[in-house]
Parts: sequence; C-alpha cells; structure tokens
Amino acid sequence: MQSIRTVLRSLRQSVWLLLFTAVACSSDKRTVLTVYSPHGKELLEFMELGFERANPGIDVQWVDMGSQEVLERIRAEKTNPQADVWFGAPAEAFDRATREQLLEPYTPTWAASIDAEGKDAGNNWYGTYLTPEVIAYNTAAVSKEDAPKDWDDVLDPKWKGKVLIRDPIASGTMRAIFGAIMARAIAQTGNPEAGYEWLRKLDGQTREYVLNPTILYQKLGRQQGVITLWDMPDIATLKQRVGIPVDYIIPGSGTPMLVDGIAIVKGSKHPKEARLYYEYVTTPLAFSDAAEKFLRIPARTDLDVNKMPEWIREAKARIKPMPVDRQLMAQHLDEWMKYWDANIRNRSRK
Repeated sequence: MQSIRTVLRSLRQSVWLLLFTAVACSSDKRTVLTVYSPHGKELLEFMELGFERANPGIDVQWVDMGSQEVLERIRAEKTNPQADVWFGAPAEAFDRATREQLLEPYTPTWAASIDAEGKDAGNNWYGTYLTPEVIAYNTAAVSKEDAPKDWDDVLDPKWKGKVLIRDPIASGTMRAIFGAIMARAIAQTGNPEAGYEWLRKLDGQTREYVLNPTILYQKLGRQQGVITLWDMPDIATLKQRVGIPVDYIIPGSGTPMLVDGIAIVKGSKHPKEARLYYEYVTTPLAFSDAAEKFLRIPARTDLDVNKMPEWIREAKARIKPMPVDRQLMAQHLDEWMKYWDANIRNRSRK
C-alpha cells in the first residue's frame, strides 16, 4: 500500500505536468493569419519567414492549392471565412470572386504603379506577377527545331498521345489557356464552336489529364508525355533549379499574359494583419526576391526592368500578349469548362 507521502508526490508531479502542458500549449500567442495560395511551398515559405521576422506577433499559416480550388473554397466558406488573404490566381478568377462579393476592397500603397488591366476598378484585387503561358517540351525527347512553335502546332498528328495536360477543372492556369483559345475563336468566328473543336482536337492528342503540377513535372521529366501547355515561370524553374530536361517556346501568334493577383478575403477575421501581409509581399524588395529566386515577373510598373534578371528582360522583348476579353472570360469561362468536361474530355481519342 502506497504511503501518503508517495501519493502526494505523485499528485504534485501530475499537477506540474498539467501546468507545464498548459503553458506550452499557450506559449504561442501570435495572431494566426491564413493565406490561400497556388504559389507553391518554396515561395510561400520564403514570404512567410520574411514576414514573420518583420512582424513577430503574427503566425502565417498558408494552404497551397490550385487557384480554382481556392475560389471554390472561399465561395464555400462565404458565411464563415477561414482565410484572410488570397495570394495568387489569374485575373479572371479574381473577377469572378469580385462579382460574387467574396473580396474586401483594399487600395495598396503602390496602387498608382500598376496598369489598368492589372487591377480591379473597385480595388477588390491588384496584380502581383505577370505570367505568360507557353508550350513546354522535354528536351531529351524533342529538339528545339522540332518543338511546336504555336498553339495550333500542338495539334499536329506527330504529337498524338504525347501531350500532357494539367486537369483544367482545378487549374487556374489551364482554365486561362482554354479560355483564351475559346475567346480567340469567338473573336474570329462570332461563336464558340470553333473553340470547342480546337479543344476536341487537343483532347485527341492528350495522353493524360494529370491531377496536379507535381505529377505533371514528374511525367514530363520521365517522358511519359513530352509536350505540355503551362506557365513560363514554372517551366523556367524546372529548367534552371530542378534540373528536369525541359524548355519552352513562346507561341508566335501570341500568348495569354495572365495577371496573377492578390486580395483580402471578405469577412477576414484579421484584416489589419491581412493588409500588412498584402503590403509585405508586394514591396520592391519582395518583387526582386520573387524574380531572382522564384522566376516571377513583377506586375508593378515602377520597378527598373534593367535591374531584373536577364531572362525576364528577354522574355518581355519576345512576348506578344494575346488579346483576352476579361469580361467575356468572367461571364462564360465556367460555362465553357462545364461543356468541355461533359462533352469533350477523354472523348476524342482513337
């Protein structure tokens, strides 16, 4: 039978353990700022660490997902918002969120240093990066001379079964490319049928619709498909930093030059902290870091292009932006994608 002293000692140890646990659990009293973003672990971690050093009372917690997934999640959480900042998505996604009143207007300190097409007229979102869409290829399997030089070249029969496409339903990048093809067809013919026919031909060329960018990069590197359509910064990163044998072609007829944006979520529980983060990731230094370390092209017009990396200067000189009607995209992109998913996906292969 235990002595009273032993019982008391055991009780004291239990109390101290409970107190220690309680103190440990409550030691981090920082304000949690939640960021939804498709920008990827490396860039998000870099921004998180720098911001937290400058703002030690704030704990940035980010969720990395496709931009279309971000939109759907913010839409689903409208009555009880869980995110504070939406960092990254094509303009058309932000335009749709604006129409649905999912964003909180905010005018950043640098608002005058952005082109009109790089922001929302009501200040619901502002552009951060310019993202040209390109044709990418595995350089171990395809020579530069033989690689497709324009969008229509991807439909050449020699690429049948060799094209990889990121699933466009969840991808803002692919939705933007598909939307640009549809908008081009409507501008040329007055109706969407020619656009659907182009996507039907692409479906016939497609080996696989992959679930996420990581799988896309892996399969492209392994030659499980040697051609894809994707954004230039990510392909440049794979080439320069990851060592995957890839390169890209800027389409000769023009390419969608996506404006990647940032916004504060309407109903954010931490609007003050959200504004601080918004400003931090859009400073000249943050843009310089994004350009040097993550191969992003800044959208701000007040930054000296001569101080940017050489690849950005060269790309800007070569890129021919494809005219895209943002209002048309915002009104009809969901409709086009639903039609593609129901009537074209995986139906054209023989």
